[in-house]
Amino acid sequence: MSYPWPETHAEQTDVLPTVVMRAPGYDADPAGSGADPERGPRRLRRAGIVAGAVFGALALLYGVDLLVSSGDVPRGVTVAGIDIGGQSHTEAERTLHQQLEPRLTQSVRVRAGDVEESLEPNQAGLRLDWGATLDRAGTQPLNPITRLTSLFGGAREIGVATSTDDRALDAAVEALRAKTDREPVEGGIRFDGATPVAVDAKDGQKLDAAAARERILDEWAHGETIELPVSSTPVKTNPDAVREALATIAAPAVSGPVTVRGEGKDATLAPDAIAGALLFEPDGNGGLTAKLDQAKIVAAVQPQLASTEKEGKDAAIVFEGGKPTVQPSVDGKQINWDTSFAGLLDVLKQGDKREVKAQYATKPAKVTTDAANKLGITEVIGEFTTGGFAVDSGQNIRTVAREVNGAIVKPGDTFSLNGFTGPRTAAQGYVEAGVIKDGAPGREVGGGISQFATTLYNAAYFAGMTDAGHKEHSYYISRYPAAREATVFQNPNGSSVIDLKFTNDAPTGVAIQTIWTPSSLTVKIWGTKRFIVESVTGERTNFVEPQEKQGPAQNCHTTAGIRGFTTTDTRIIKDLSGKEIKRNTRTVKYNAQPKILCATPPA
Repeated sequence: MSYPWPETHAEQTDVLPTVVMRAPGYDADPAGSGADPERGPRRLRRAGIVAGAVFGALALLYGVDLLVSSGDVPRGVTVAGIDIGGQSHTEAERTLHQQLEPRLTQSVRVRAGDVEESLEPNQAGLRLDWGATLDRAGTQPLNPITRLTSLFGGAREIGVATSTDDRALDAAVEALRAKTDREPVEGGIRFDGATPVAVDAKDGQKLDAAAARERILDEWAHGETIELPVSSTPVKTNPDAVREALATIAAPAVSGPVTVRGEGKDATLAPDAIAGALLFEPDGNGGLTAKLDQAKIVAAVQPQLASTEKEGKDAAIVFEGGKPTVQPSVDGKQINWDTSFAGLLDVLKQGDKREVKAQYATKPAKVTTDAANKLGITEVIGEFTTGGFAVDSGQNIRTVAREVNGAIVKPGDTFSLNGFTGPRTAAQGYVEAGVIKDGAPGREVGGGISQFATTLYNAAYFAGMTDAGHKEHSYYISRYPAAREATVFQNPNGSSVIDLKFTNDAPTGVAIQTIWTPSSLTVKIWGTKRFIVESVTGERTNFVEPQEKQGPAQNCHTTAGIRGFTTTDTRIIKDLSGKEIKRNTRTVKYNAQPKILCATPPA
């Protein structure tokens, strides 16, 4: 094949244009164009002249600026928003004093989240350091580029320098926290009387004390409200859900009364009682859960239905003809409030037929007739008698004896005298009687009860009961057996201080019988006899002579005093065949009862 053009590459490239690189400004004319060959150099000379002129002008401007502003505050500088740029230090100081000083005694407004408060600069330990503030402003720079560009730059805030009382400022920030910090408040519903009111939720917030302190230092002199940093704790309750609960639960609940149908009598649960018992709590999903305080509902209804309930009665031991007899128990009938009000919340949402039915349940006696008959209370297993009490003490002894008479102590149970009687005050029929207080005769309500305690202790002692706690008198009383007696004491509110307790560890029960006369007291323990009990009293040793003691100024009674001593009592327990099972020795130290001296003999 043949082509109409040359086949060599050298011949082909001859048709392409030739490119020659030229220096800037060079305007050489191609051969044969007729252009002036001096045109390029002239342009270069002209550009150099212009550049030199500009440089000269800038140099002149720099020199003039340096001459007229040397030592001045740099242009564009502001302090607490006040422009002092380009002013001499003297002028800048005057400007700052004129415009800034009035702010320094004004309250500083701060905002933390949605709480606005104020700080008093003096109380917060904030004082402006004028010298350090002006030092911050500095002087015009010598760098020509920096100096010339400042002619066209914007404002530059350097802030104030503060002389701080750190302790006062920390205290001021902590005082702010008391006002700004709060736990999140979930939305809910409260009642104004019987009217439901929505409670808006509110996020919790906590002031960042360290960051707030720094921001106050930076901005306190600006005269503007300072935004303080806080961390937020969001609530979970949705406002729409709160209003839905108000409309669908709270409002219907108090729209009218609820009738509680009892057996033979009805009660009314009024709207205000419902409002007082209806509670709303966040359900964790943005809504509210309604709950009822059942105790408040019961308190509103129970008095109205009290006559429909019947109190039960335990079986008791009565002593007729000198022998114990079981008095039958009576079962009670009481309202089961849990089942009665199980569906009350649903009823409260209804507009009509607002009623519930009281559910009754039998309440068996704690000690049934059958159980009492099986206690094995058939014979006297221990008894004791004391005498020689005054009339007023005798009245108290009779009161407590009547209360304890017939008390049953089941197998394994512990009897407590203070626990059984409760408070022994005038309200319970006790009177003021003689006592020994600090070694001297005195009078208190309930005096004489220790004689009952001693008599009961000895009856339980000889019945073989296990001592569960007792205390002897501090001073020996001659009508009681030494080292085998007991005292008791209660505070006015009935709390136990010194008690008498014994435990029935027999497989059968026991009953306490009390027999009172104007001159004596007998306590018998009935049960099933298991033991023969003996008491051995030890010798008296370590005698202590009484000391003289001045009696009270009024109602003083002299006494001769009684020697103190130490003695023992040993209880020996034998089985019914007479074989010793165990023995226990108790050592008791009696204080000397002081000799009371009176300044003036009593009339």
